[in-house]
Amino acid sequence: IACVIVEPIAGNMNMVPPVAGFHETLRALCTSSGTVLIFDEVMTGFRVAKGGAQSLFGIIPDLTTLGKIVGGGMPAAAFGGRADIMASLAPVGPVYQAGTLSGNPVAMAAGLATLELIDEPGFYESLTKKTKQLIDGLAAAADDAGIAMATECEGGMFGLVFTDAPSVRSFDQVAAADVERFKQFFHGMLGEGVYLAPSAFEAGFVSAAHGDEEISATIAAASRVFARLAN
Repeated sequence: IACVIVEPIAGNMNMVPPVAGFHETLRALCTSSGTVLIFDEVMTGFRVAKGGAQSLFGIIPDLTTLGKIVGGGMPAAAFGGRADIMASLAPVGPVYQAGTLSGNPVAMAAGLATLELIDEPGFYESLTKKTKQLIDGLAAAADDAGIAMATECEGGMFGLVFTDAPSVRSFDQVAAADVERFKQFFHGMLGEGVYLAPSAFEAGFVSAAHGDEEISATIAAASRVFARLAN
């Protein structure tokens, strides 16, 4: 096996954190077999922590991929990792890598501004607090209406799954969730002026720009939608 590519916190099947010991076992297996471990941090990078999800788990992958977050939302991407692997890239090595938008000045300026922002003291503490405020409010609103919903959050990333399970730790659990109920919730929230990710298999994100006003309005909208769904 040449490599293993994994999201350290799954974000493309809603938000699904790993079970305890998963990454430690995967790292040990890849190391012992000489397999390159690649963390896909396109969704988690800079969103759950300044050091990405790998810093939360204390796992060092061989390579890391990042998406448009490195460009402050502009078209940009990055990858990096072990020096011996990166040395294979031109101009040092024989592997040529380039793109028409590589190093775009506007994207790089936005990316630099983003890096400066997240480096400010207390940034992630504030982001985590906002996300938890939103998720706790949504969970309470669902509970008040008798709607079964599991929630997850880390840093600015969150997940909502309409299921009786107290937590979600696998794709099978997400696939077995009430997708129809999610559709009803999504369209209800859209009618309230709140646009969420339109799929039951997508994670959500809180940004530094969101404040108490937006969070309170979202929770209030969800309370109204849940009340209608319960009837």
